[in-house]
Amino acid sequence: MSLAWLKNSVLGCSIAAFTLASPVWAQEAATWQPEGPVNLVLHTGPGGASDIFARTLARSLEPIIGQPLVIQNAQGGAGAKQMAVVGAAEPDGLTLGVNTMSHFTAMQTNLKGTFAPEDFSWIAIFQFDPHVVMATPESELTSLTDLVEKAKASPDGQITIGGYGAAGSVQHLAVSMLAKEAGFTVNWVGFDSTPEVITALLGGHIDAAISNPGPALPFFESDRVVGLGLLAKDRLESLPEVETFSEQGFDVNPDWQQLRGLFGPKGMDENLQEQIAAAFHEAQATDEFRAFEAQNGVVASDAGPQGYRDYITQMNEVAAETLKDVGLVQ
Repeated sequence: MSLAWLKNSVLGCSIAAFTLASPVWAQEAATWQPEGPVNLVLHTGPGGASDIFARTLARSLEPIIGQPLVIQNAQGGAGAKQMAVVGAAEPDGLTLGVNTMSHFTAMQTNLKGTFAPEDFSWIAIFQFDPHVVMATPESELTSLTDLVEKAKASPDGQITIGGYGAAGSVQHLAVSMLAKEAGFTVNWVGFDSTPEVITALLGGHIDAAISNPGPALPFFESDRVVGLGLLAKDRLESLPEVETFSEQGFDVNPDWQQLRGLFGPKGMDENLQEQIAAAFHEAQATDEFRAFEAQNGVVASDAGPQGYRDYITQMNEVAAETLKDVGLVQ
């Protein structure tokens, strides 16, 4: 399945380069006039990727809405603490949350029965963050084919790959899709942060690693890691030499990427959601924020509420199938 249906919708997104700002968005953004400070609740701690993202965006958004954007770090329980705060708020747009794809996998695993997508309003997608599989130059691996052949040549037909999060995380499911397609087994090693993943790779403790591009870019630039494949529809400008999975003949859903989106309490008025999405997307179109996106190797999105809901429906199906394949759900 592809994101073409999102790309072509009025409120859709494109996993490709495009212009975020438009007269329609700008006019709608002007109509959102929050009555007080807007609380933006995060599921991560200070200094993390989502925290830096939110604080960078806040500097562009505050002049647009005329109110401060207050960042609230509510880490804990794999997003449960944050979702509890957002879910308990009034549906007035003054309490919002930043989410990632991990929220949706958590709602099918450890948070199943506690939270579900229908418990919230899904307002906008900001960014898609592809997955890059990498190894060290010393490994002599240069492509996904090399990785697959190394796995199949091992006595147990498996290879050790490290990434962020435990079994069932977004990155684990990405390599699990590759393993199913190519016919090998992954010995997954989950880490608490991307720097730990890269340290383990450089130290020879894992055969390969998967990461989002941003944290890995300095290691590519210094030739300390080699890109084996990119799970995305197109190559990245920041890593032009890394071929996509599909270019190498591996049919893995390129839409399975990390994302950053905006959500709120259940029951928010649809017009209010549209206005909030417009204001945030206008903030995204500033030079400062575009430079931030380029530096981190992410792909911008202008999806609004309907586009986001449609995307969730599609990706929840992919997640459910893959979680079942790896034995984490029945």
